Amino acid sequence: MRIDLHAHSNASDGTDSPAELVAAAVAADLDVVALTDHDTVSGHAAAAEAVAALPAGSRLTVVPGAELSCAVDGISMHLLAYLFDPQEPEFARERDLVRTDRFRRGRAIVERCRELGADISWEQVQRIAGAGSVGRPHIASALVEAGVVATVSDAFTADWLANGGRADVRKHETDPVVAVRLVRAAGGVPVFAHPGAVKRGRTVSDQVIAELAAAGLAGLEVDHTDHDEETRVRLRGLAGELGLLVTGSSDYHGTRKTVRLGEHTTDPEVYEALLAQATGAKPIGR
Repeated sequence: MRIDLHAHSNASDGTDSPAELVAAAVAADLDVVALTDHDTVSGHAAAAEAVAALPAGSRLTVVPGAELSCAVDGISMHLLAYLFDPQEPEFARERDLVRTDRFRRGRAIVERCRELGADISWEQVQRIAGAGSVGRPHIASALVEAGVVATVSDAFTADWLANGGRADVRKHETDPVVAVRLVRAAGGVPVFAHPGAVKRGRTVSDQVIAELAAAGLAGLEVDHTDHDEETRVRLRGLAGELGLLVTGSSDYHGTRKTVRLGEHTTDPEVYEALLAQATGAKPIGR
């Protein structure tokens, strides 16, 4: 089985619609793909419709999930949440709070970029985002359009949009221990996304990861494009010490990033272990 547990649609900052993501997963010969848009479940229904419309005998399964914005000690981090009940009120309220603050933050970042000499506008960023929740990748795309940087990745430096960069603005981010508990209370399974992605900014300590494990964290996303081999070896060792599962994912964003669906995958036994912990929702098409 080929299992990719981290992909985005244009419900957040990907470029593919949920239906296009389903088609891309089939084309990539995936058996399982997780739809994990940032702080939203708005793409889940369309993904389910796309799976239902696949030809008879299609083996693709979609795992509904989300990627949650968290922070601890001033360090941003992301938590992947799989198979939770999207209607559970406390978790739904927290996701709504984060989404609402994304709008305020986006406008503030655009203003900072303009102050730094970038000829971009909020209207331009909204056009790029479409129906999706505005995030930094949309602003990065605007910087590319304006000729300020060559690629979206080039915008995520200290000069512009990186955490703590000249144009960065903090947003509401959930304490990760609280987030882990909210996911579990909603019947979901939490996995720490790209925990060693130092190119994105500061990363949390092993002690924080141990505290998350004690709170109910299920796993670490180890095989990720932002992790070099040394980082993967270290994280595998840490996962073993803490009794955490090890996942692998592409973190696919369509054409906004160069990573391909299925570039990194999760072991089928790990996938089954994740499913065994979930009580909030079921995979689509399984």
